[in-house]
Amino acid sequence: MLRLAPAAARTVVDLSYSRHFLDFQGSAIPRAMQKLVVTRLSPRFRDAVALRRDCPVPLPGDGDLLVRNRPLSTPSRSPNKTGGTQRGRLPARPTRRHPRVLRDMVVSGAGTARTTATFRFVGINASDINYSAGRYDPTVKPPFDLGFEGIGEVVGLGLSASARYTVGQAVAYMAPGSFAEYTVVPARHATPVPSVKPEYLTLLVSGTTAHISLNELGELSEGKKVLVTAAAGGTGQFAVQLSKKAKCHVIGTCSSDEKSAFLKSLGCDRPINYKTESVRTLLKHEYPEGIDVVYESVGGAMFDLAVDALATKGRLIVIGFISGYQSPTGLPPVNAGTLPAKLLKKSASVHGFFLNHYLSKYQAAMAHLLQLYASGDLVCEVDLGDLSPEGRFIGLNSIFRAVDYMYMGKNTGKIVVELPHSVNSKL
Repeated sequence: MLRLAPAAARTVVDLSYSRHFLDFQGSAIPRAMQKLVVTRLSPRFRDAVALRRDCPVPLPGDGDLLVRNRPLSTPSRSPNKTGGTQRGRLPARPTRRHPRVLRDMVVSGAGTARTTATFRFVGINASDINYSAGRYDPTVKPPFDLGFEGIGEVVGLGLSASARYTVGQAVAYMAPGSFAEYTVVPARHATPVPSVKPEYLTLLVSGTTAHISLNELGELSEGKKVLVTAAAGGTGQFAVQLSKKAKCHVIGTCSSDEKSAFLKSLGCDRPINYKTESVRTLLKHEYPEGIDVVYESVGGAMFDLAVDALATKGRLIVIGFISGYQSPTGLPPVNAGTLPAKLLKKSASVHGFFLNHYLSKYQAAMAHLLQLYASGDLVCEVDLGDLSPEGRFIGLNSIFRAVDYMYMGKNTGKIVVELPHSVNSKL
């Protein structure tokens, strides 16, 4: 029988999926970018953080996907209705002048899929100061990146991430390092959204914190009385609305008549402007039987009066204590010595809530909130700083102003910073 010599082995390269990895819509990925970096630990944000330029743009994985984009013209700054920009386009096909280089992706880290997004908007959180002070992870030493959340467009991605994402897709994400023009985000931490709108960003931390904490710890039911402190803020607005959807009676504290009007528009039954009314006196007179659930984020004296206002079997959920974050310890003074006796007397309870401990509930919460927003049943109030003395928060430099704005108690809704598209030299 005639034996045939085995054919030489051939390497077959399948590029049928290549469009997943190419930014053919012209995102103009630069060689360098700007980002905010913590250079020294301090609760004073301006002292702790510096703006650094000429930082290398990160790639998804160990350089497994290299994308070159050279727009035909400089991207314009024509704003769209969400505050983004219109961008230049690449040719429909690769040319000698506009090459596209790619190879199979091997994502760094076992089982890790990453995407790279150019951000349009990033969110400001009270705990940005805790992060810059090194309170979340004492083992991390400066310099390190900061920022918890952002929303933008995918411009490059790993192979396994391409099963769910494509270049040009809008994503919102919760991951560290968002105060940058580009970052690498684990795909599992990203959420596909219909478009780059800042309203979606409000749900990532603020919305899910209210949703999960009230569901897991609040035991809400029809007729219960719920007190929300800092009710017109980023997360307070959602605590008010979700409590109303559970058919509760909602009281909300705020710092101005304008914020009181906003709370009324959300359905809040009893807004309290603590600048003109005594919260303690009002609760005692108007709610003599006490409050069933408190959603508390202020701390200090507000925490103390909330404990005193609890009903029998009342529940107080601590999601923060912003009044103490700027102090050296990060803790506002409270009457802790009498707390056990007060709780025992009422069979009441205090529960702490930290979002990272409930990540198993996160995707379901996001899906529900996105559905409510899409159906028009949820208000996602965004504060872009238009009423601040220096105007709208645009660019990484304005994050310093945005943090100051929050700690002055000026914001209504979630503070969001717009990051316009950067025009730098290309990869």
